[in-house]
Amino acid sequence: MKKAYWVARAKVLDPVKYKRYTDLVPGIIGKFGGKVLARGGKFQVLEGTDKYHRFVVIEFPSFQHAADCHKSPEYQAAAKNRWDGGGDNELIIVEEGDATVV
Repeated sequence: MKKAYWVARAKVLDPVKYKRYTDLVPGIIGKFGGKVLARGGKFQVLEGTDKYHRFVVIEFPSFQHAADCHKSPEYQAAAKNRWDGGGDNELIIVEEGDATVV
C-alpha cells in the first residue's frame, strides 16, 4: 500500500480561531493513521507566492485514509474554525510514487 500525504500551505488570519482548529487536528488525523512530519518551522519559498507563511506535511497509510480523514465529520467541524476567517489555506493529497515517472 502506498503512503499518501496532506501538503498544506496556510496564512493565519485570526490566531484564536486558527488555534481552535490546530488544537483539534492532531487527534483527528491520528484516528486515520496520520502522522505530522512537518508543521510550522523554518521555511524558504524558492518558487511561487510568498502569500503563505505556515506549511504542513502529514503522512497517512494510504490515499484513502487521507481522503477519509478530510471527509470525516470531525475534521469538517474542526476546519470550520479555519474557514470562518481563521485562515487561508491550500490543501492537497499526494500519493507517494516513483519520482522519475512523468
